[in-house]
Amino acid sequence: MSNTRRSFLKQASLAGLASASLPYWFAPSSMANPFRSPNARPVLGCIGTGDRWDSVGPAAMNFSDCVAVCDVDAAHVEKGKATALSKQSKAGAERTVDMYEDYRKLLDRKDIEVVTIVTPDHWHSKIAIEAMRAGKDVYCEKPLTLTIEEGKQIRKVLDETGRVFQVGTQQRSEMGLRFLHAVALVREGRIGELKTVTCAIGGAPSSGPINVADVPKGLNWDMWLGQAPMTEYRFKDTGSKYGNSRCHYEFRWWYEYSGGKMTDWGAHHVDIAAWAFNLENTGPVKVEPVMAKHPVPFKDGLPTDPSQYNTATNFHVTATFKNGSVLHIRDTANDLGFDNGLMLEGTEGRIFVNRGKLTGAAVDSMKDKPLKEETLKALYKGKEPGNHMKNFFECIADRTQPISDVHSHHRAMTVCHLANIAIRLDRTIQWDPETEQIVNDPAAAVWQAREQRKGYEIQV
Repeated sequence: MSNTRRSFLKQASLAGLASASLPYWFAPSSMANPFRSPNARPVLGCIGTGDRWDSVGPAAMNFSDCVAVCDVDAAHVEKGKATALSKQSKAGAERTVDMYEDYRKLLDRKDIEVVTIVTPDHWHSKIAIEAMRAGKDVYCEKPLTLTIEEGKQIRKVLDETGRVFQVGTQQRSEMGLRFLHAVALVREGRIGELKTVTCAIGGAPSSGPINVADVPKGLNWDMWLGQAPMTEYRFKDTGSKYGNSRCHYEFRWWYEYSGGKMTDWGAHHVDIAAWAFNLENTGPVKVEPVMAKHPVPFKDGLPTDPSQYNTATNFHVTATFKNGSVLHIRDTANDLGFDNGLMLEGTEGRIFVNRGKLTGAAVDSMKDKPLKEETLKALYKGKEPGNHMKNFFECIADRTQPISDVHSHHRAMTVCHLANIAIRLDRTIQWDPETEQIVNDPAAAVWQAREQRKGYEIQV
């Protein structure tokens, strides 16, 4: 390492924590497209083209050429086609972009090598499994699964097919690299042995009763529901873009389609906590509901009012590990001085990190003792952090697994799913991380999977 790089390491290691500066080993060419030749660019298909895809899709098109978009909402798929044509035309890539309502027609295309999946959560697993079986590499938004069993299924198919799979937990790659540096501080023992992590992830909103309404023109409601139970479409105009509904962005607040904030923001912050705890191949032994509030009554884990949002508005759950370490998952930690972010506490200090800052004595000490280059490179699997989508396409090129891989994401999401099971049933869950089974509670163990509506089952 040259003297120039050594000097830059000392200065930028701290700067990268306090601002959005790039990691110290970046050269000007580091952000270059791993597929520089137009003939080498993978062929892309995009499944789900709603609001979130407006970021994911164009990012993927920086490294690939989109030839097909798919969505069960006609307005979304038309917007997706227009976005793809505009993006690629400006880049000088004149491609025909086909539109589909049924994702299976897109997966049947032999020319498509890579897919993005940006659908509601309850569709992720089925589409991802079928995409891998069809020989596609996959970028899927978080949370990857709705149940623990789905995580096992995706992991099995990934191992069988050898596809490259990136989960959209961008905090591992971006956000000024604060989260990567926080984990590196833990791995280097800067706060001693990590004993407690508190994640504040926010609570879900409540809606009040939402009336049954006509399905909007152009929306295939049956296919949008997929594996979820058939039910009436509901909508209430609130003056916001989507109002209160069972569909589009608002699906997050219905257990039928998502897990509320526990899996929405939990997929980000609990993932970082699991990364810090080094839980890629293990998990908790006990998950306890300290407190939870739902906007509707529950019976045997099921909401009894189908007319309004049903995921938890407030909660505090603890996950205890075999070595005695504890993870707290809360809607807010105002009593600790923060309402979003992670507090990581060790035997010799603590640090706080969220998308805006990284603080603590260990951070301050980096002025004189920068993080080790090998620590950061090992955490990021030898590649340069700073761009989540670039990492995915680099891994496609060399056939390695990206930074947000299926195995580690499944373990992190297992904690979130167990937390939701605990608060829905209002009792402590005992978990065997080796067998990946709820123990001594057959009624709770049923919740590791879900009933699948006929015609939409996952075939593994």
